[in-house]
Amino acid sequence: MFNLSLQQLIENCKSNDTKAQGELYKLFSSKLFSICLKYSKNYAQAEDNLQDAFLTIFEKIEQFKNKGSFEGWLKRITINTALQRYRKEKVFEIVNNNEIADEDIEIYGEDISLDFLLKMVQQLPDRYRLVFNLYVLDGYSHKNIAEMLNISIGTSKSNLARARQSLKKSIEDYKTTRSIKSL
Repeated sequence: MFNLSLQQLIENCKSNDTKAQGELYKLFSSKLFSICLKYSKNYAQAEDNLQDAFLTIFEKIEQFKNKGSFEGWLKRITINTALQRYRKEKVFEIVNNNEIADEDIEIYGEDISLDFLLKMVQQLPDRYRLVFNLYVLDGYSHKNIAEMLNISIGTSKSNLARARQSLKKSIEDYKTTRSIKSL
Protein backbone atom coordinates (compact mmCIF):
# COMPACT_ATOMS: atom_id res chain seq x y z
CA MET A 1 0.00 0.00 0.00
CA PHE A 2 2.21 2.83 1.21
CA ASN A 3 5.61 2.73 2.79
CA LEU A 4 5.84 4.89 5.89
CA SER A 5 8.32 4.88 8.71
CA LEU A 6 6.95 3.63 12.01
CA GLN A 7 7.19 7.16 13.40
CA GLN A 8 5.11 8.57 10.55
CA LEU A 9 2.64 5.70 10.85
CA ILE A 10 2.17 6.51 14.55
CA GLU A 11 1.68 10.19 13.78
CA ASN A 12 -0.91 9.36 11.11
CA CYS A 13 -2.73 7.08 13.56
CA LYS A 14 -2.81 9.96 16.05
CA SER A 15 -4.72 11.88 13.34
CA ASN A 16 -7.26 9.02 13.10
CA ASP A 17 -6.04 8.05 9.61
CA THR A 18 -7.85 4.73 9.01
CA LYS A 19 -5.33 3.60 6.36
CA ALA A 20 -2.50 4.13 8.83
CA GLN A 21 -4.48 2.27 11.51
CA GLY A 22 -4.91 -0.62 9.08
CA GLU A 23 -1.17 -0.66 8.38
CA LEU A 24 -0.36 -0.59 12.09
CA TYR A 25 -2.76 -3.49 12.62
CA LYS A 26 -1.10 -5.50 9.82
CA LEU A 27 2.34 -4.73 11.21
CA PHE A 28 1.69 -5.78 14.83
CA SER A 29 -1.43 -7.97 14.93
CA SER A 30 0.36 -11.33 14.72
CA LYS A 31 2.78 -10.48 17.56
CA LEU A 32 0.00 -9.11 19.72
CA PHE A 33 -2.27 -12.06 18.93
CA SER A 34 0.35 -14.46 20.30
CA ILE A 35 0.24 -12.46 23.55
CA CYS A 36 -3.57 -12.64 23.55
CA LEU A 37 -3.39 -16.43 23.15
CA LYS A 38 -1.21 -16.68 26.27
CA TYR A 39 -3.71 -14.76 28.35
CA SER A 40 -6.98 -16.13 26.96
CA LYS A 41 -9.01 -19.24 27.66
CA ASN A 42 -9.34 -20.07 23.96
CA TYR A 43 -8.78 -18.86 20.42
CA ALA A 44 -12.07 -16.96 20.16
CA GLN A 45 -11.41 -15.08 23.39
CA ALA A 46 -7.90 -14.26 22.12
CA GLU A 47 -9.44 -12.78 18.95
CA ASP A 48 -11.80 -10.67 21.07
CA ASN A 49 -8.93 -9.52 23.26
CA LEU A 50 -6.88 -8.55 20.21
CA GLN A 51 -9.72 -6.45 18.83
CA ASP A 52 -10.27 -4.80 22.23
CA ALA A 53 -6.54 -4.14 22.52
CA PHE A 54 -6.43 -2.42 19.14
CA LEU A 55 -9.46 -0.31 20.01
CA THR A 56 -7.61 0.81 23.15
CA ILE A 57 -4.37 1.35 21.21
CA PHE A 58 -6.08 3.62 18.68
CA GLU A 59 -8.00 5.40 21.42
CA LYS A 60 -4.84 6.05 23.50
CA ILE A 61 -2.17 6.36 20.81
CA GLU A 62 -2.06 10.09 21.50
CA GLN A 63 -0.55 9.19 24.91
CA PHE A 64 2.50 7.55 23.31
CA LYS A 65 5.21 10.21 23.57
CA ASN A 66 7.99 8.41 21.65
CA LYS A 67 9.78 7.52 24.87
CA GLY A 68 10.69 3.86 25.08
CA SER A 69 9.72 1.10 22.74
CA PHE A 70 6.47 1.48 20.80
CA GLU A 71 6.20 -2.31 20.59
CA GLY A 72 6.62 -2.53 24.38
CA TRP A 73 3.83 0.03 24.79
CA LEU A 74 1.59 -2.05 22.51
CA LYS A 75 2.39 -5.22 24.48
CA ARG A 76 1.53 -3.58 27.81
CA ILE A 77 -1.83 -2.42 26.47
CA THR A 78 -2.52 -5.88 25.05
CA ILE A 79 -1.65 -7.68 28.29
CA ASN A 80 -3.70 -5.22 30.35
CA THR A 81 -6.66 -5.60 27.97
CA ALA A 82 -6.59 -9.39 28.35
CA LEU A 83 -6.18 -9.14 32.13
CA GLN A 84 -9.16 -6.80 32.56
CA ARG A 85 -11.49 -9.72 31.88
CA TYR A 86 -9.99 -11.67 34.78
CA ARG A 87 -10.00 -8.77 37.21
CA LYS A 88 -13.78 -8.59 36.85
CA GLU A 89 -14.22 -12.35 37.30
CA LYS A 90 -12.32 -12.61 40.61
CA VAL A 91 -10.51 -15.78 39.52
CA PHE A 92 -7.91 -15.54 42.28
CA GLU A 93 -8.12 -17.06 45.72
CA ILE A 94 -6.61 -15.02 48.52
CA VAL A 95 -3.90 -16.80 50.48
CA ASN A 96 -2.10 -16.14 53.70
CA ASN A 97 1.53 -15.08 53.10
CA ASN A 98 2.65 -17.69 55.64
CA GLU A 99 1.39 -20.47 53.35
CA ILE A 100 3.88 -19.62 50.61
CA ALA A 101 6.93 -21.77 50.12
CA ASP A 102 9.20 -19.82 47.80
CA GLU A 103 10.54 -22.91 46.10
CA ASP A 104 11.25 -23.35 42.43
CA ILE A 105 9.92 -26.49 40.84
CA GLU A 106 11.77 -27.48 37.71
CA ILE A 107 9.20 -28.10 35.00
CA TYR A 108 11.15 -28.23 31.78
CA GLY A 109 12.22 -31.57 30.39
CA GLU A 110 14.79 -31.97 27.67
CA ASP A 111 12.39 -33.98 25.55
CA ILE A 112 9.35 -31.74 25.99
CA SER A 113 8.76 -29.40 23.06
CA LEU A 114 7.98 -25.75 23.66
CA ASP A 115 4.70 -26.15 21.76
CA PHE A 116 3.66 -28.99 24.07
CA LEU A 117 4.62 -26.97 27.15
CA LEU A 118 2.65 -23.96 25.92
CA LYS A 119 -0.35 -26.21 25.27
CA MET A 120 -0.12 -27.44 28.87
CA VAL A 121 0.17 -23.85 30.14
CA GLN A 122 -2.98 -22.99 28.16
CA GLN A 123 -4.84 -25.73 30.04
CA LEU A 124 -3.98 -24.36 33.50
CA PRO A 125 -6.76 -22.72 35.51
CA ASP A 126 -6.96 -18.99 34.72
CA ARG A 127 -5.40 -17.77 37.97
CA TYR A 128 -2.38 -20.06 37.55
CA ARG A 129 -1.96 -19.44 33.81
CA LEU A 130 -2.04 -15.67 34.15
CA VAL A 131 0.56 -15.53 36.91
CA PHE A 132 2.76 -18.15 35.21
CA ASN A 133 2.70 -16.23 31.90
CA LEU A 134 3.37 -12.87 33.51
CA TYR A 135 6.20 -14.16 35.72
CA VAL A 136 7.90 -16.84 33.61
CA LEU A 137 7.18 -15.83 30.03
CA ASP A 138 6.98 -12.03 30.30
CA GLY A 139 9.39 -11.42 33.19
CA TYR A 140 7.17 -9.40 35.52
CA SER A 141 7.96 -9.38 39.25
CA HIS A 142 5.48 -10.63 41.84
CA LYS A 143 5.04 -7.02 42.94
CA ASN A 144 4.10 -5.96 39.38
CA ILE A 145 1.80 -8.96 38.96
CA ALA A 146 0.07 -8.20 42.26
CA GLU A 147 -0.57 -4.63 41.12
CA MET A 148 -1.73 -5.67 37.63
CA LEU A 149 -4.14 -8.32 38.90
CA ASN A 150 -5.16 -6.54 42.11
CA ILE A 151 -3.98 -9.44 44.29
CA SER A 152 -1.39 -9.77 47.04
CA ILE A 153 2.23 -10.66 46.36
CA GLY A 154 1.63 -13.85 48.36
CA THR A 155 -1.27 -14.81 46.11
CA SER A 156 0.94 -14.25 43.08
CA LYS A 157 3.69 -16.47 44.52
CA SER A 158 1.20 -19.13 45.55
CA ASN A 159 -0.45 -19.24 42.12
CA LEU A 160 2.96 -19.47 40.44
CA ALA A 161 4.00 -22.37 42.69
CA ARG A 162 0.72 -24.16 42.01
CA ALA A 163 1.07 -23.58 38.27
CA ARG A 164 4.54 -25.08 38.34
CA GLN A 165 3.36 -28.05 40.39
CA SER A 166 0.51 -28.65 37.96
CA LEU A 167 2.84 -28.42 34.96
CA LYS A 168 5.35 -30.74 36.61
CA LYS A 169 2.60 -33.31 37.19
CA SER A 170 1.38 -32.97 33.59
CA ILE A 171 4.91 -33.49 32.29
CA GLU A 172 5.45 -36.51 34.54
CA ASP A 173 2.10 -37.99 33.41
CA TYR A 174 3.04 -37.37 29.79
CA LYS A 175 6.45 -39.02 30.21
CA THR A 176 4.91 -42.00 32.03
CA THR A 177 2.28 -42.45 29.32
CA ARG A 178 4.92 -42.16 26.60
CA SER A 179 7.25 -44.66 28.27
CA ILE A 180 4.39 -47.16 28.74
CA LYS A 181 3.47 -46.84 25.05
CA SER A 182 7.08 -47.52 24.01
CA LEU A 183 7.15 -50.85 25.90
